[in-house]
Amino acid sequence: MSILEMKVPSPGESITEVEIATWLVKDGDYVEKDQPIAEVDSDKATLELPAEQSGVITLKAEEGDVVQVGQVVCLIDMDAAKPEGTAAPAAEAPKQEEAPKAEPAKPEAPKPAAQPAAATQTYATGAPSPAAKKILDEKGIDAGQVSGTGRDGRVTKSDAELAAVPAMGGTSLSATGSRAVTTTKLSVLRRKIASRLVSVKNETAMLTTFNEVDMSEIFRLRKQYKEEFAQKHGVGLGFMSFFTKAVTRALQMYPDVNASIDGDFKVNYDFCDISIAVSGPKGLMVPVLRNAENMSFNGVEANIKDLAIKVRDGKITVDEMTGGTFTITNGGTFGSMLSTPIINPPQSAILGMHNIIQRPVAVDGQVVIRPMMYVALSYDHRIIDGKESVGFLVAVKEAIDNPVELLLGGDERKGLGL
Repeated sequence: MSILEMKVPSPGESITEVEIATWLVKDGDYVEKDQPIAEVDSDKATLELPAEQSGVITLKAEEGDVVQVGQVVCLIDMDAAKPEGTAAPAAEAPKQEEAPKAEPAKPEAPKPAAQPAAATQTYATGAPSPAAKKILDEKGIDAGQVSGTGRDGRVTKSDAELAAVPAMGGTSLSATGSRAVTTTKLSVLRRKIASRLVSVKNETAMLTTFNEVDMSEIFRLRKQYKEEFAQKHGVGLGFMSFFTKAVTRALQMYPDVNASIDGDFKVNYDFCDISIAVSGPKGLMVPVLRNAENMSFNGVEANIKDLAIKVRDGKITVDEMTGGTFTITNGGTFGSMLSTPIINPPQSAILGMHNIIQRPVAVDGQVVIRPMMYVALSYDHRIIDGKESVGFLVAVKEAIDNPVELLLGGDERKGLGL
């Protein structure tokens, strides 16, 4: 008998343990090679665990168990024959004389709905994943009532977890609406984020300084060159490239904002690895632009687009989310006017962008209407003094207010790569 011991692979260099979030198969099921059999949570991402070989599976860990990298979580009997009538249409069935003769009168058997996690399974638009279906069934929610954020509108595990039971109706004490309460265990990723955020508040001397920027020139540049830029580079000309370039310029002017603390030592970096906060189906992720100080405008836009797609599709890797030296987050996409962003450790500072509002401002003694944005810099006062923090934010403001001279070298077309 050939038994394969499936061990937990390492999701990343710094990760030593993961949590079994959901088994996508049951004990004793026949699985195909590369079929997703489980979803596992690390402290950085949720990943799918594929079967390493085909065979009958024996589970060795329960949902919710925290297991070490390298620990055996299931066994696969590779000698076990595939049960009759369970082959996926595109899967390669074992060559057995008995199998086709056992049920000659059931030609539809190869396409049952009993194997939702098969590697070749295709999901109907909006259909829930196995993990999502289990959660929705427990909540008593019809999958058709949930809007899916996955590929082709597929309802993901995260969608199911966020799906709420019908709201309580009425305000009367005698209201007869639903009184259901749902309790869901936080994933290891969410628990890790919570722990890190609390530690930031407890272990850093975090302060926030504010300023405002005039977006008029960026609006003009985007309106004037957006079509030509998109045609030449294949990506849109967004706000993030201007802010990323403004930040890398300011970090080079104020290097302590790009530093971190390691015990009794300050660590300065000669490069600017910018973490960009991106909202995805599983929550906020912060993929990193490596050496952003050397990127062109189209390089920044192309890299952000690529990373955002990976976050949306759940294909972002742990390595792509670690190692940043400074973070930019844009709460303005959700309508935030002002906030105090929390530092992303071990970094020492984070820039918060906000929504853009047409406001009256004084320019050369005249009141004019301009598109204005509040910006916030949260920083660790243990390593960054007020002079550096304020100077850094002023440098960002100057670059956004006057991007042609300070970010495009005085030649807007050449600076944009046109």
